[in-house]
Amino acid sequence: MKAQDPRSAIVECAQQVREEIEVGKKPQLSMPKRSLSNVHYNPSTGYFKLKRGRITRTLTYNTVKSFAQTLRMMELSKESVDAGEEVSKREAYYISKNWGDARFDEQPESDTVMEDIEAMFGLNREQLGFVPEEKGGEVAGPLTVIDSDRQTGERIPIDCTRMGRGAYSVPISVEELEFETGADFILAIETAGMFQRLNTHAFWREANCILVSMGGVPTRACRRFIRRLSEEHDLPVYAFVDGDPYGYANIYRTLKVGSGNSAHINEFFCVPEARLLGVTPYDIEQYELPTHPLGETGVKRAKDILKNDPFFQHYARWRKAIEKMLKMNQRVEQQAFAKHSLNFVIDAYLPEKLAAPDQFLP
Repeated sequence: MKAQDPRSAIVECAQQVREEIEVGKKPQLSMPKRSLSNVHYNPSTGYFKLKRGRITRTLTYNTVKSFAQTLRMMELSKESVDAGEEVSKREAYYISKNWGDARFDEQPESDTVMEDIEAMFGLNREQLGFVPEEKGGEVAGPLTVIDSDRQTGERIPIDCTRMGRGAYSVPISVEELEFETGADFILAIETAGMFQRLNTHAFWREANCILVSMGGVPTRACRRFIRRLSEEHDLPVYAFVDGDPYGYANIYRTLKVGSGNSAHINEFFCVPEARLLGVTPYDIEQYELPTHPLGETGVKRAKDILKNDPFFQHYARWRKAIEKMLKMNQRVEQQAFAKHSLNFVIDAYLPEKLAAPDQFLP
């Protein structure tokens, strides 16, 4: 990832605000507009990239609170970087309770300001001294992760085939990790339940693959872990998610190309080479799977994908798949294969799909 100097960026911005005030001007903070409407997708780069749209936050009577919150969050970031400390997103929210009228009422407000600062400086929150609470995902299979003791620097090899009944947990930051593997591919799995089934039966041994549980929408650490592992060892990445608009547009698309809200960092936190193994609308018919109605919310989300999402609009195969899902008005879960047998997904579905990766959705 790019080497950045967050302290210098913060100090320079603060000095500019002060200079504008001293000459009688209304100070401004400018940042990219973080939304799906302000991104474009180019398969040659492989991720959502910001367009030119920007938001300018000018200090006025109506914006004084949000302006002050942004400056206080910048101050907290500088203090954290100077002290070599890490502040969790939840801790940042509670620290703001000391900021008088600039305090945040709810954590989503502080999270948004934190992301605004990321975009404004072109940095990620870890560089700014902030860390999330959520863990990065779970891993099993023929992979040795080489970590190190933070106090002594001693190298610590972690064999992901020898985790007993559990799995290796991806840490919040993965930049210092090293990898050794002879695997053929990475299988990124949406649900913890499906990951557990495949891990319990050591599917990774039979298929010579690395299993990664995304646990829903993959965290930044999970995506960065998969990205580094894939690039450094030239491993294909196959995604296995529920067959519904959320699985496709929130989980798979975020893994592959990122999101509009985080377009300022998608370059580092996405896996452009990922492809969707399943579950697809076509699998419903081929494997006679039990389904659920899309419902009003699902139909609305699917139509929105076709109308507004640059990634799905780019690929004719994806448009046809979404249109088929709408025509069927059905969604399907990973666990639906249990209709045939508990291990049908291991014994039949995955081996049959993996025999023809050229058929995966892009």
